Amino acid sequence: MSIRNIFIGFYIVEYEQNGSDKALYGANTIKLLAERLKHIKGISVPQLYRFRDFYFTYPNIFSTVLIKLQNTDFGVNTILSTVSIKLQSEYVDIEKSEFSYEPEILLNRLTFSHFVELLTIKDTFKRAFYEVQSIKNNWGARELGRAINTMLFERTGLSTDKELVLSSFKNDVDISISDIVKNPYFLEFIGLEEKASYTETDLESAIINHLQDFLTELGRGFCFEARQKRITFDNKHYRIDLVFYHRILKCHVLIDLKLGHFDHADAGQMNMYLNYFRKNEMTEGDNPPVGLILCADKNDTLVEYTTTGLTNEVFVSKYLVQLPSKEVLEAFIKNELKD
Repeated sequence: MSIRNIFIGFYIVEYEQNGSDKALYGANTIKLLAERLKHIKGISVPQLYRFRDFYFTYPNIFSTVLIKLQNTDFGVNTILSTVSIKLQSEYVDIEKSEFSYEPEILLNRLTFSHFVELLTIKDTFKRAFYEVQSIKNNWGARELGRAINTMLFERTGLSTDKELVLSSFKNDVDISISDIVKNPYFLEFIGLEEKASYTETDLESAIINHLQDFLTELGRGFCFEARQKRITFDNKHYRIDLVFYHRILKCHVLIDLKLGHFDHADAGQMNMYLNYFRKNEMTEGDNPPVGLILCADKNDTLVEYTTTGLTNEVFVSKYLVQLPSKEVLEAFIKNELKD
């Protein structure tokens, strides 16, 4: 299927648009081509665009396919004769990326559904990371999509224990509360600059205004329940910034937002919130609530001493409003390819 689709992409680029850039290619032509090919199962306008992008994105795969088919009766020589000598040279001499597998391995181990997910990634290096992990871990296309959506690439780059981050990426069927809590959380979609000139209310409002993106960052299973949930003791009011319910783990997740560094008092306050929820908000079938403190920075030793021994599960994670650089992953991906 992948070979067929890359040949269709080749036809669109080299015959229909004469090798020109896709920006010069009229959308109406794609529609007409889809109409001509409607007798072929799975052919549609969006798919034809994917086939064309597949050809542009993976020229090394197309080059490999051409070389392997040159001595067959599939008319490859005719195809080659219609492509300019310059293009033929480019196909044959494409340098293999040191961060990715050979084209034959990609074709043998990945389905076209995998490639559809990979085509959403424009950065070559980042895409190679997901190619390597898909093959090494035998991911299906759906699991690959989940890895991309939860920004596994960026999270691995930031972690000092990259193997631990990858090993904790599991199917939903066996997740625990520690699996769903990430560190860090990427909140670049809220549009705040990385500085301390905004308030916690600004941060909370920005998250609510981008609630769908925030739910995607949290991961599967989170359902928004409340903002500024008020609890009262002797006429003194406290407010929990955000309350979610996790439908898979069947528990409430309380989130407290902090602009600055984590402080030991933050854990005590969260533990109080959780005790209240245990007594007043849990219903039959619920598991004990979980607390998540999102802060701009934290000291891991302080977190350990503060949260160890609490009667409730309290997690402390950093949030980032800007994505990290990708260079730190280079050596890691090279080592992955050696295994």
